[in-house]
Amino acid sequence: MPNEAYLDQSVHWKIRSGQLGFAEPTHPEVAEAILEGGLATEVGQRLGSGKEADVYLCRDGPRLIVVKVYRQYRTAHRGGRPIKLESMGQRALIELDLLTYAWQGGARVPAPGRRVENMFSMQYLGTTEAVAPMLQHARLEDPEAFLESTVAGVEALAEAGIVHSDLSPFNILVHEGEPWFIDLAAGIRVDRLGSPAWVRLNEAMRALESGGRALHRYFQRYGLSLDTADLVARVQTKIDLFRVH
Repeated sequence: MPNEAYLDQSVHWKIRSGQLGFAEPTHPEVAEAILEGGLATEVGQRLGSGKEADVYLCRDGPRLIVVKVYRQYRTAHRGGRPIKLESMGQRALIELDLLTYAWQGGARVPAPGRRVENMFSMQYLGTTEAVAPMLQHARLEDPEAFLESTVAGVEALAEAGIVHSDLSPFNILVHEGEPWFIDLAAGIRVDRLGSPAWVRLNEAMRALESGGRALHRYFQRYGLSLDTADLVARVQTKIDLFRVH
């Protein structure tokens, strides 16, 4: 996505004249924005960075939460241009909406919080000592049961109307012995809203096949196998309200 499309002429003029820098906000500046936005009462360390956003450990009163902050400059997109704040705010809104649909549908995802511009809050997964680990970095006590729970979790997402488009051991957290799905930024809505049903269904099935292969490679370390074709068929059964094959 070329960033220039999001910039008006005044911003282009500042770029050409050298009056606009592309430096990302520092940690204190991000913390100030989170606090001023009322998303948290205390901002701690950065827990991680994705392609387009950073996640911070925060407190909302006595409660631990996390706040995801979409970046305006340092993203996966090429071009060396800044992205308008409202554009990244739209991305935050889309992800928060998907998270809310999944949570309301009973899927095991962090409970959604509130959004302010390019930032939104959500449930913290972990203990007071440590954040819940990614599946990629976890050592499972009962990998077979966890695999079954993961497949059930993917089905639960589908029943809530969403297919995770980047399903992988990096986007599943191990919390209280169960899989929790995170990073729904590019999730695919598989309901009757938006673009034609068959377009989204086909896109979702392709993404699920790729995600199934990634999970299969992970569980092979435990001597287990994930039948990707079976996973796709089970999910398609959940969303077959389209009667599209």
